[in-house]
Amino acid sequence: MKDTLLLYDPQEQQIVDDRIIPELGAFALKVVPYSQNLASVASGSNIIIYLSDEQLGELVPGIVGSNCTLAFLPHPGMKEARQGYGISDSLQQAIEDIENKKKGIKADLLLCNGRPVFNRVIIGNSLSLMSGSVSKNSFKSFFEKLAGTLKGSKALIPLPFTIITTDKPPLTTAAIGIIAVLHSKNTLLSRKLFSRSFINDGSMHVLILAPRSAIGLLRFYIKSLFESKNKQKLPSFIGHIKTNTITINVSEPVDFSLDNSLMSAKGIELLVSEEAFMVIPGRNLNVDEHAGEPSEMYRINLLPKGEAYLQEIVGKPLSLLYHASTEEFKDLFKVLRDNSKVSSSFLTLMVLSTLLATLGLFSNSSPVIIGAMILAPLMAPIISLSMGVLRQEKKLMINSVKTIGYGLLLSYLAAIFLTLLTPLHTLNEEITARIRPNLLDLGVAIISGIAGAYAHAREEVAKTLAGVAIAVALVPPLAVSGIGIGWGEWQVFFGAMLLFLTNLAGIVLAGAVTFMLLGFSPFQLARKGLFVSLILVALISFPLGLGFNSMVRERQIAQALTQYKVGDITIKDVTVIRGAKPMLISVKLVAKEPVTTEDLERVKQAIQSRINQEEVQLEILVSIRR
Repeated sequence: MKDTLLLYDPQEQQIVDDRIIPELGAFALKVVPYSQNLASVASGSNIIIYLSDEQLGELVPGIVGSNCTLAFLPHPGMKEARQGYGISDSLQQAIEDIENKKKGIKADLLLCNGRPVFNRVIIGNSLSLMSGSVSKNSFKSFFEKLAGTLKGSKALIPLPFTIITTDKPPLTTAAIGIIAVLHSKNTLLSRKLFSRSFINDGSMHVLILAPRSAIGLLRFYIKSLFESKNKQKLPSFIGHIKTNTITINVSEPVDFSLDNSLMSAKGIELLVSEEAFMVIPGRNLNVDEHAGEPSEMYRINLLPKGEAYLQEIVGKPLSLLYHASTEEFKDLFKVLRDNSKVSSSFLTLMVLSTLLATLGLFSNSSPVIIGAMILAPLMAPIISLSMGVLRQEKKLMINSVKTIGYGLLLSYLAAIFLTLLTPLHTLNEEITARIRPNLLDLGVAIISGIAGAYAHAREEVAKTLAGVAIAVALVPPLAVSGIGIGWGEWQVFFGAMLLFLTNLAGIVLAGAVTFMLLGFSPFQLARKGLFVSLILVALISFPLGLGFNSMVRERQIAQALTQYKVGDITIKDVTVIRGAKPMLISVKLVAKEPVTTEDLERVKQAIQSRINQEEVQLEILVSIRR
């Protein structure tokens, strides 16, 4: 760029004379102040531009196709073009970039309704969170944008758009807004989502933002702050069209921003003018000198479509939490309705899983019991009951309760029958573990209910239902309570039944809350069912709390006595025997000499004193260390 035209803003005459012209001493400069009368320049000119965005917008239409080469200096009013062409904020660095580039590259130009776009077009009024410059991103600016977005009366309201491209049928959808950029470096969103995009590849990128909830939008933004560019992928609520020409129509005039200039129109036509002129790119812009033929992209499968669904969301503020579409609800409700019905396969699996669980309990075999948990189908009607409770669907609730009831009846009969046939009558570890539930079991049930409801609502994670079944263990407590009936041991029956009811109530409540948060029912409709479920869980929590306190007390005793020394005797392997009155503790005493009756009495007194218990019975194993 030896024979060069310096085209500058007359209002910046002082800076041009004092700084720019001396710095450009290596060039044979013709210095020309810009005026509106200067609409074009000679074909093939080399031009260094020191203008504002507005002035550049007036100049560019006159030089498109004229084989001119443009270089840019960071004018205070050139914010959008500086971002679009990767120009350094430092005047000295920008001049170094111009001097170091041996030749310009062919650059495309994005036109919006015939006007040049140097950075981005933002359609809609609520996209500042997603469209900011990466170079100026910070937590402070994020929260400022967030406050501004949520404060506006029209913020986050989906609008109807009809999008027309050259080789696809028209797309009618609803979105909170649309962002159009020429290449990936223009905005925070485009820079995070795609990297193989250049200013000379003949295509633009149109991003259609249609989040299902405000939380979903913010979650993606916050997540993008902490993830590297290489780990980003297009979220489900964003459509992506890569093309050369696109038209966006709306029924009423919509506000849009063209390089931060506010406008309004019912139709917005975006067009890429290929190889419009030559540019000297700045250091912050990646270019592909071998871009080749542009490739098309049309990723719109997950955008809102369908007249019924669009009527539900258009013109209404975006909900804070995700709300399921009518089609999603229909699909899930059909599955849950089928799950709530009694079937021969359900009853058969209930009997088989109970028999398997009972045999596993008698044999004290965890693998067999786990197999019974996976085989058991009881989770399905309980999740259906959660939806029925949430939406007050009487038929769904009745069918679910009926199915659960038939399953319980057959399970009890199977467990009692097998117990009567089996001569074993011993409380082993697997049986004992299920007759004293506590608040931890309620926590397991609640988390399992959340997982079960989420897995039913999301087909892609339905394969995790086996893991949910193992975690919540519905059938083993049924089998233990049936064993209790067969033995005539009512303490065993009631303890195991309490565990089953804990699982049932916890799953129903957690499943209902999860479905509500996933948007399958408004809170007003769900309020009654949630209140009743919460009352039942609260009632069950009282005995569970007592059981939890007992468990904590037992572990505190074991911790306090383990390795405790009474003279030359060391206490080890401490176990509190559940349910014994007075308290029964099994201990191992390790001593160097034989232990006498007086020694045992002294140990007992020391234990009672250490755990602050008036009366304790001991089961003692003595070990002599020589």
